[in-house]
Amino acid sequence: MDTDLVDQVIDVARRIVASGAISANGHGNVSLRVPGGDEMYFTGGASLRDHPADLVARVGLDGTLREGQLPPIQGAVVAMHTALYADRADVGCVMHTHSPYATAYAVANRPIGCWIEALAMFGLPDGVPVAGYGPRGSDRAVANIRAAVRPGVPAVLLANHGVLVFHRTPELAVLVGGVVEEAAQAGINAGGLGGPVEIPADMRAAALQRAMIFEQKGTVST
Repeated sequence: MDTDLVDQVIDVARRIVASGAISANGHGNVSLRVPGGDEMYFTGGASLRDHPADLVARVGLDGTLREGQLPPIQGAVVAMHTALYADRADVGCVMHTHSPYATAYAVANRPIGCWIEALAMFGLPDGVPVAGYGPRGSDRAVANIRAAVRPGVPAVLLANHGVLVFHRTPELAVLVGGVVEEAAQAGINAGGLGGPVEIPADMRAAALQRAMIFEQKGTVST
């Protein structure tokens, strides 16, 4: 087991917990693709909160356990992770949580619309789609995820289950997970005021372009 990769996985779990985009019991899982390899490092514990290093497992992208422990409850969702790595060569990190507000949308089988600017800025200008329900990690669940994910989209709601986020780096995955939860919370809060209003399509593109311009400029000196 590569101790550096184990440490990286534990650090990502810690960041997710610190972001607040997680359920009270901390349930979820995280994986990192091994650079240049055909395997991933995966959290085998039931909770991401205070996840122990000795429960990080090394798993082949074919789903086989290569090293460590993988309890059945966690092993059931491995296929969600490996499918994304198989389909998206650019994905380096996959994370699954039951973040409360986003999971509320998943349980309602309702997509999250692009009603906050951050969604447009981070690859979700059309909002967060919903993948139809299938038992945890089953062929049906994986097929539904694949059907719901569009090119470039880094997140999907899992109907009656939770949230799945996938990105090039752990930093971006954690960031997007937080943005999705923020959008869901804003949508639910806006429900008492007549409901959330989506940003006009042309303005979503403008928000992304403006963010890219500022990124290209780098640090602004005064």
